[in-house]
Amino acid sequence: MLVMSQEKPATAGLPTLSKSTIWMINFGFLGVQTAFTLQSSQMSRIFQTIGANPNNLGWFFILPPLAGIIVQPIIGYYSDRTWAPKLGGRRLPYLLLGMIVAVIVMLLLPNSGSFGFGYGSLAALWFGAITVAFLDLSSNVAMQPFKMMVGDMVNDDQKSYAYGIQSFLSNTGAVLAAIFPFLLTWLGVANTAKKGVVPDSVIISFYVGAALLVITSLFTVFRVHEYDPATYAMYHGISEEDNAKGGNWFMLLKHAPKAFWTVTLVQFFCWFAFQYLWTYSAGAIAKNVWNTTNATSAGYQAAGNWYGVLAAVQSIVAVVWSYVLAKVPNKYHKAGYAGSLLLGALGFISVFFIHSQGALIVSYILIGIAWAGMNTYPLTIVTNALSGKHMGTYLGLFNGSICFPQIVASLLSFALFPLLGGSQVNMFILAGIVMACGALAVGAIKETYAE
Repeated sequence: MLVMSQEKPATAGLPTLSKSTIWMINFGFLGVQTAFTLQSSQMSRIFQTIGANPNNLGWFFILPPLAGIIVQPIIGYYSDRTWAPKLGGRRLPYLLLGMIVAVIVMLLLPNSGSFGFGYGSLAALWFGAITVAFLDLSSNVAMQPFKMMVGDMVNDDQKSYAYGIQSFLSNTGAVLAAIFPFLLTWLGVANTAKKGVVPDSVIISFYVGAALLVITSLFTVFRVHEYDPATYAMYHGISEEDNAKGGNWFMLLKHAPKAFWTVTLVQFFCWFAFQYLWTYSAGAIAKNVWNTTNATSAGYQAAGNWYGVLAAVQSIVAVVWSYVLAKVPNKYHKAGYAGSLLLGALGFISVFFIHSQGALIVSYILIGIAWAGMNTYPLTIVTNALSGKHMGTYLGLFNGSICFPQIVASLLSFALFPLLGGSQVNMFILAGIVMACGALAVGAIKETYAE
């Protein structure tokens, strides 16, 4: 356990935490994001490898955000009223539960084509779909406690730093997950397999990711001591009964601060665009660079590996750009936010025009800048505007601003994909336009602070 006496009282409200405490609060996020990135960067590849039609990919990509939009508010609602000191406190018991389930599913998902179901069979596709749903459900259960603990324990002066650390660890996990298949292939692990079977380079990547999830999560569980209900109420200036009595979700949304809704509008456009990045990147790169749409070909699998490298580039850039954004004065936050998203829009659109493997790095650098903006500003703006009442529930509901646009994007893909010529490359033009709308929507945000 970290020694809380090392923390110095702030002028009011929550105390000033040591940097080591803030790091430990967030450390498990590295493992959770590794799981999420393996899922997002390899899911399209896995499903097309086992025989999914590209026009039907949207069905599989609906499942993860659907799990998140249901699970995260529930976790927030119940963890607001949980106190289990033997299991860690309020949020950590849910981290443990999510971690255990996520590890089991990470061992199953990449083996979707290895159980003899047959290429393109409904059994293989259903097995993959169900394991994806459980992976995202459990990862959401494991992820939400980290966001909540920052809101619970970190004061306004340190919150940008805390979410910056969370962004750094998140992107570090994303880099590791993204390069695993490429690195394993370079080390000699097979990157192709018989028709309908996921290559060993992907399967082993998931195994390594599962190990990282366990190790990093346990660091947080054993090193962080959450505030008990009385201490939490004292620091936040509320009564213990404020969270004990629960809260009607619709009434909480009705009384949510305006910043909650304006940031949600921006989030809608951003996450809509990124849903198409995850869904169509492997196929678009295979078509533009390797001139193939055959998911069983060596060229397509090489494109899948290269997308992993590009995802790593995106994450590395996000780490660097997050540091730049952290230095931006408060009065220029909106400019930094909007400018980052606009550069990301250019990155999306450029993918349509590029047929060079190396030149795509520039596209994903620009996309990484947008990713940094999306992960630096929203939670800081929203948690600053909230009091300590129903913090977990509010953050769970705010997760809808991430999940809902992904669901909408996936549903619309069934009409938009054939409308845009049935080309995965064409979807990047649409994603870029939507991201540009997000940059314009930043103008509606007005930052406020709870008393």
